[in-house]
Amino acid sequence: MEKVLHDLMAYEGIKLYQNKDLLSFSIDSILLADFVKTTPRMKNIMDFGTGFGPIPLFLTMKTKAKIIAIDIQEEACMYAKESVLYNHLENQIDVYNLDIMNAHSVFQPSSFDVVTCNPPFFKAGDEKVFNCKAGFTIARHETHLTLENMIIEAKRMLTNGGSLVFIHRVDRLEEIILLLHKHRFVIKRMRYVYPKKGKRALMLLIDAKSNGNTGSLELLEPLVIFDELGEYTDQIKKIFNYKRS
Repeated sequence: MEKVLHDLMAYEGIKLYQNKDLLSFSIDSILLADFVKTTPRMKNIMDFGTGFGPIPLFLTMKTKAKIIAIDIQEEACMYAKESVLYNHLENQIDVYNLDIMNAHSVFQPSSFDVVTCNPPFFKAGDEKVFNCKAGFTIARHETHLTLENMIIEAKRMLTNGGSLVFIHRVDRLEEIILLLHKHRFVIKRMRYVYPKKGKRALMLLIDAKSNGNTGSLELLEPLVIFDELGEYTDQIKKIFNYKRS
């Protein structure tokens, strides 16, 4: 399948190139980018595992900060770079074909206000959900990047008090909490994501501060993706910028 140009959800004028035979961006990336809390003082953001670049593209609507997007897959980076050029965002977003664990050897450690990541959700040995396509395997399974390695490298890159913002599966929450504590992160905001009302939450959004103070966790209103008719809820439509008729 050749590359195709899509709107970034319903945001007019923002488009990105994709190749669904390689991988494709998911709702997870948009929910994560929406969850990121930006301030006028932010100067530098790094996106781990950027894929085709949906998170940096979305973030340009929220901040003027410089965004460094890195991914180990050369072809994904090529598409992301084309999307950046198409949207005339080359002065704000730089894309690098780079192993996340080498970020600290290329960029100045302790210099990023936010690190975002839509990481692999499944352990490498989980054959029940293993995907045979290389691009999907790297994006979905911890063959190249484990949860702890993501946290370790984010720690290196973040300023004191900087935020690691990511999305993950609820069934790994205990492991997430233990690893964040181990590497001196404190969860400051969290939001559960439900596929439908009455179903159990499958995903959660986390904002953890490096060397943050304990005792002030903000649990945001849950996100519900689909309503009883299988359509996106008003919460999701608002995030996607769908226009109401």
